[in-house]
Amino acid sequence: MSITENRKAFHDYFIEERYEAGIALLGWEVKSIRAGRANLQEAYVTVRGAEVYLVGAHMSPLPTASTHVTPDPVRNRKLLLHAEEIRKLIGLVERAGYTLVPLNLHFKNGRIKLEVGLAKGKKQHDKRDATREREWQREQQRIMKQQR
Repeated sequence: MSITENRKAFHDYFIEERYEAGIALLGWEVKSIRAGRANLQEAYVTVRGAEVYLVGAHMSPLPTASTHVTPDPVRNRKLLLHAEEIRKLIGLVERAGYTLVPLNLHFKNGRIKLEVGLAKGKKQHDKRDATREREWQREQQRIMKQQR
């Protein structure tokens, strides 16, 4: 079940591979995500050392958050992946010019997971081509519907 998606990622990047990662979260973050108060729009994934982090994801604290905790809605969150996957991603990001992009936040077996995409950036003409293709598909559907 999807919580939130990063639709802009599909517009700005070619997604070549997808990985599912766990996230190291605090209690108030889990509560706010379950309440649907998470946003991946400006988020990105970065590699530091041998660890992978989610940066810029906004999780609004609930007004009923604990009084002894000062929540930081955009703190860096560590992503939990297998060591072999991390090594592979580090190699591709540093050598092959790929980017790691958060795609969606979802539940799996009661846990919150983040789908991370291994992506290459689109050029402006690629974005225009994708838009043109999408509009042509809509037009075809409209024509087929009228002919029935």
